[in-house]
Amino acid sequence: LSDLGHASPIEHASFTFGIEGVSRSLLAQITRHQNEVKFMSASLQYSDYSDDAAFAIPYEVMARGEEETYLTSCKLNMANYAEAVKQGLDNDAAGYMAPQGLRNVLIISATPYQWKHIIGQRTCRRNTSETRLVLLKVWDELYKLNPLLFSRATTGPFCMRGACKEGKMGCQNPMPYLTPGELLRLDYPLLFKEEGAADAG
Repeated sequence: LSDLGHASPIEHASFTFGIEGVSRSLLAQITRHQNEVKFMSASLQYSDYSDDAAFAIPYEVMARGEEETYLTSCKLNMANYAEAVKQGLDNDAAGYMAPQGLRNVLIISATPYQWKHIIGQRTCRRNTSETRLVLLKVWDELYKLNPLLFSRATTGPFCMRGACKEGKMGCQNPMPYLTPGELLRLDYPLLFKEEGAADAG
């Protein structure tokens, strides 16, 4: 493309990520981005999860040490789901019983400019921790690939690049000017605890 002399060949590129294990809650949020973005996801309408259910654990649940209570609730909901399917309720209707934490496989393909927009909006602290985690990890991969194109000055959360766009709904806690990897470690230290222990050993 660059050999053709086009002024902006990057507009014709796209980056695709396969994201395994995210919740259906994240799916509902991220699919709001439709402009130059393509999604593919597992479906409750066609799939039976009676014997194959796993659950995303919210970071806040991990921080409170309440994983067991949370998973017990999820498993109870899925037991009701499985019984409904067994009794002949179709997968789509039974899917309403499945918890939002049910893990999913998601494939997202987007142009660089759409990734920059999604990252800018979804790494903001007004989003759920899971959404922030996923988009910080996506940004981290893109940043490693091309730190100039996906720089902190043009790609990160809006509060890092000027002013918060949430108005009175802002978190009042602007993020420091750090790389995506550094932001992950700053806001989600539990996810790197074992890594730190290994480094110390």
